[in-house]
Amino acid sequence: MLHKYLVELLGTLLISFVVFSTGNYLAIGAAVSLAILLGGVISGGAFNPAFAIALFYAGKLSANDLVPYIVAEIVGALAGFEIVRRFIKQ
Repeated sequence: MLHKYLVELLGTLLISFVVFSTGNYLAIGAAVSLAILLGGVISGGAFNPAFAIALFYAGKLSANDLVPYIVAEIVGALAGFEIVRRFIKQ
């Protein structure tokens, strides 16, 4: 049960880390593709609160999973930003 939220957190962390550290559209596309390839089977591969809401309205995500997905994705994005801020961009 918890593993799909962890996948959303880690996938969003990866994507936000690449966005903030490189800004390169090819690297961002590769990170999104990798996250969806590895985590899509487990969590559905939302990795974005807006996409999680769209999945909910499409009937592919339950109401019980919507808020934990959004929280996990926000925490993952903030963690990716903090990693870049503290260790990469000094």
